[in-house]
Amino acid sequence: MSVAGESGGRVRQLRAKAQELNEAAERATDPEQRQRLQDKARRLREQSEQESSMNDRGMDPMV
Repeated sequence: MSVAGESGGRVRQLRAKAQELNEAAERATDPEQRQRLQDKARRLREQSEQESSMNDRGMDPMV
């Protein structure tokens, strides 16, 4: 698989995990746990956006 394809797969994985965490946060009854899950989901979304942006510019984040 190409580097771009691998990076795109990683971005999809990060976004899927962020979605899972958001769904878990919605089900959480403890407000602190809900906040932790939402924060982690937000960080994963931000990371996926950064990696996607690097991929769009043709930059390899592993270099």
